[in-house]
Amino acid sequence: MKKIISIILAAALTASFAACLAGCGTDNSAGEVNVYNWGEYISNGEDGLMDVIEEFENETGIKVNYTTYETNEELYNMLKNSNVSYDVIIPSDYMISKLIEEDMLLELNYDNIPNYKYIMDRFKKLDCDPEEKYTVCYSWGVTAMVYDKTKVDAKPTSWEALWDESLKGQILMFNNSRDAMAIAMQLLGIDSSSCTKEDIDKAAEKLAEQKPLLKKYVMDQVFTEMENSQAAIAPYYAGDVATMMDANENLDYAMPEDGANLFYDAMCIPTCSKNKENAEKFINFMQKPEIAAENCKYLCYGTPNQGAYDDYLDEDMKNNELIFPSDEYLDKCYVFTNVPDDVYAYMQEQFVKIQAD
Repeated sequence: MKKIISIILAAALTASFAACLAGCGTDNSAGEVNVYNWGEYISNGEDGLMDVIEEFENETGIKVNYTTYETNEELYNMLKNSNVSYDVIIPSDYMISKLIEEDMLLELNYDNIPNYKYIMDRFKKLDCDPEEKYTVCYSWGVTAMVYDKTKVDAKPTSWEALWDESLKGQILMFNNSRDAMAIAMQLLGIDSSSCTKEDIDKAAEKLAEQKPLLKKYVMDQVFTEMENSQAAIAPYYAGDVATMMDANENLDYAMPEDGANLFYDAMCIPTCSKNKENAEKFINFMQKPEIAAENCKYLCYGTPNQGAYDDYLDEDMKNNELIFPSDEYLDKCYVFTNVPDDVYAYMQEQFVKIQAD
């Protein structure tokens, strides 16, 4: 879902993470905020865009201690099993549900976040936070397919293209159980947001049928495979599909006609926060329209900020249905919610079994 993180950046972040841990136990609420975010998930001054963190520090005088994670589960484990303190985290929809259920988030004081007024109605009262207590949407997108026009004869219209026997050995598939299972469930008419173990068995059978057709299961490896024309087709997150298309003129995108996963990440404050006021200042800053627009341009994911969309994005970007699908299309999409731990564990087990067989 997030931009690929380079080895060099990962090494640098490891060092900065260690430095952050050393200082996280002290309450320096007058002058710092500890932000824990996805890798390469904020405009950092590249491509002629703004360095958003630097701009925040210059405007407020608040020091940002910034570290990253690669999965929602890594974020959860860090919050659950360590003594570190974070002030702003940006988890995904289903993980937000889990954190709320386990009382791991603080309620926001929206009076300190006046820029919340710019959030589009669709991205208020999120499914994971219907009472609007804990979240400010940061970014959103959908899953789609990226395909090589030199290898695929016609633009796909359904996830069934990932089971196309004529593309045997050239198909890539998500290497995570939630996304892979959801695609299979959608084809089978199963609601993935309320699935049972029996539903998982059906989806696993569908994925087992796909297994002999695959080249490999991938996450970030999809960039190398598709950008270098080493595979024919793959499902992935729309913002990243746009990035791949920029790197290879033979690539195009396809969106399943019946809809896909609509995902969103939202800014939250965990209960371990020692700088809540500064955290709310940071969240509010991120929703200044000009700042939200810079992040949107960098990420190639949709912004939930109406002011950013109206005043700071060019028409080409606003008319790109890969980044901003129509409301009609979004109404057909599904959103992940947190499933019971035993069901999620079973999903993981069955997916690993498929891969091993």
